[in-house]
Amino acid sequence: MNPETDQLCVMKKNTESKLPLIESSASRRDFLRRASLVFGASAVGLPAMARSFASFSETQPFGAASLEALQSGRKLGVALVGLGKYSEGQLGPALEKTQLCRLAGIVTGTPEKAEKWKKKYNIPDKNVYDYTTFDRIADNPDIDIVYIVLPNTMHAEYSIRAAKAGKHVICEKPMAMTSPECQQMIDASKKANKKLSIGYRLHFEPHHHEMMRLGQREVYGKVNRITAENAQKQENDTPWRLGHGIGGGGPLRDVGIYCLQGAIYTKGKIPVSVTANFHKVTDPEKFKRVEEGMDFQLQFDDGTVADCRTSYNDKYNKLRAEAAKGWFGLEPAYEYSGLKGETSQGKMDIENVPQQTRQMDAFADCILNNKETTVPGEMGMRDVQLIEAIFRAAKTGNKVSTKDVEQVLDLVGRR
Repeated sequence: MNPETDQLCVMKKNTESKLPLIESSASRRDFLRRASLVFGASAVGLPAMARSFASFSETQPFGAASLEALQSGRKLGVALVGLGKYSEGQLGPALEKTQLCRLAGIVTGTPEKAEKWKKKYNIPDKNVYDYTTFDRIADNPDIDIVYIVLPNTMHAEYSIRAAKAGKHVICEKPMAMTSPECQQMIDASKKANKKLSIGYRLHFEPHHHEMMRLGQREVYGKVNRITAENAQKQENDTPWRLGHGIGGGGPLRDVGIYCLQGAIYTKGKIPVSVTANFHKVTDPEKFKRVEEGMDFQLQFDDGTVADCRTSYNDKYNKLRAEAAKGWFGLEPAYEYSGLKGETSQGKMDIENVPQQTRQMDAFADCILNNKETTVPGEMGMRDVQLIEAIFRAAKTGNKVSTKDVEQVLDLVGRR
């Protein structure tokens, strides 16, 4: 992504967005100029602060209210709801690096986990909840943001309850099991006058910014074909992913959604139709409740197609675009670290960054500056609508129109 010319913006339903939702990247000099307007030219520690956040601001600059929060040391409090592998391995450590928010509370049904997290992150007893006391979070001013990291079938319930408690919400992907649930979540946050964001971490990752730029700007000409593949060998250590217990798993919702996302923001368009087919089941016992895998194709209005593949019984991790004058892609594309990019002209010289740290700081910046997130609830609803269409296509064998899905895009804009 070119920090001097590019910014991310959202195009909402059937309208062209004219207002950038993340400020365009600024030079160090402009950073200092804007910050001095907040703090005054003689603000103590300002040059050091500018140096500290210069690299961050190249792709994700903070707004004025965030700069003020940095100067005062104020951080928004985040409560993690669900302390499974993702919270333990990624979100907890990421919140030790965030600049605008901090881990303030936890919600878990396992007392042993509560004690472990309290000790590790110095969380006071008053900020620890279980699922029966969750609603009391409304009375806790330490917590500004509730991050829903629960199995898919629980996303809607706890996002709605968090909004009713007067908290901003980040909900992990997929947003919910059905599009009506998504609408209920959006409505609840709007009624509470709180923000709702989906945990799409790769929208804040520079390799994927570059895929957006190259594809949407047609740097190598019109993108004609996209290949998006994501699979993992899913074992029984997380039963709900295989549909057991509370259910709601399966590879399309879990890892295939990255293919859907990657194809859309690389092209900068929403598909007008989809086709799909299920993979042959090789383990009927293991995959009796969820699909083993799927191939699906997204068709765009200009003739571009995206061939996508996902599975719980294989390993692949790729996003590639074939254009009129060259190609570009990432492999691996969707991991938490170690992403590698290449184009027909050579390797992408792009540094890997802490993805979840950037994601959560970006949302905190939106809250502090009262601006929209680039990954709003409407985008999550769009993807659930597309997932519903893909399942219909696979079950019927028919091409399914997607012209009526939410028209929300993360677009590369110009200054």
